[in-house]
Amino acid sequence: MTRPWRRDPRLLVPLSLTAVLLAVAAAAPLVIPGQATAGSLRERLLDPGSPGHLLGTDAQGRDLLGRLLLGAGPSLVGGLLPVLTATVAGTVLGTVAGLGGRVAAQLLLRALDVLYAFPGVLLAIAVCSLFRPGLAATVLALSVVLTPAVARVVFAEVRRVRTSEHLQAARVSGAGWLAVGALEVLPVIGPVVLAYASSLVGLAVVYAAGLSFLGLGVAPPAPEWGAMVDELRPALFTHPLPALVPAVTVLAVSVLFNVLGETLRRRIATADAPARVVRR
Repeated sequence: MTRPWRRDPRLLVPLSLTAVLLAVAAAAPLVIPGQATAGSLRERLLDPGSPGHLLGTDAQGRDLLGRLLLGAGPSLVGGLLPVLTATVAGTVLGTVAGLGGRVAAQLLLRALDVLYAFPGVLLAIAVCSLFRPGLAATVLALSVVLTPAVARVVFAEVRRVRTSEHLQAARVSGAGWLAVGALEVLPVIGPVVLAYASSLVGLAVVYAAGLSFLGLGVAPPAPEWGAMVDELRPALFTHPLPALVPAVTVLAVSVLFNVLGETLRRRIATADAPARVVRR
């Protein structure tokens, strides 16, 4: 017998760390004083561990720890909100195409092929360049990039379950395709979509940081991890430790969400395996 999810340490650890990260991002603007990010030319580019500056300072003498905590909000919004938007849009598109006829399926697949012809980074840059740099442009660009991937996963899952007995019974009872999709299909494919979406958050955080690094996302002086990497880039060879702090933060958060997504995927696959055996 498998243990309940809440007692599984492999899932509890990344979930707990994610909850702490979100809580810190929400509370940082309320608890960090304004002087924590004030600059001082006498304290510029201090290494981590310097007195009064646990993670050092940037090129303007601003405390890196304070800016990292304040930048967690925009950085995580730039990663979470596009995934949420893409999950909703991709689920709708994939479900409609999966339950619809051959024409709907072919239209979706051909549209996805067009979007897949562009690398995700280039597509995000192209969409961002059409708007004024900022968090809204980042969210829109990444939503466009991630929606095709979610739609393809949802389409494949809908095609897998559309011939199951409970869906056939719902159709025989006279339920429309909208009711079948909302009441019968989504509860079945929901865990798979959730696991896949959680694995996309890490990628979205990296993409959002990259857009800010290129000047297409959140612009300085607002604290954002990608913009902080860009600000510290000139000091990479002379003062590498302060320059690596925001980059390592982006990497760590990306790894955290990737681990969470992979753990959810394995947990769902393990829980679903006995059900598949019974159906056979």
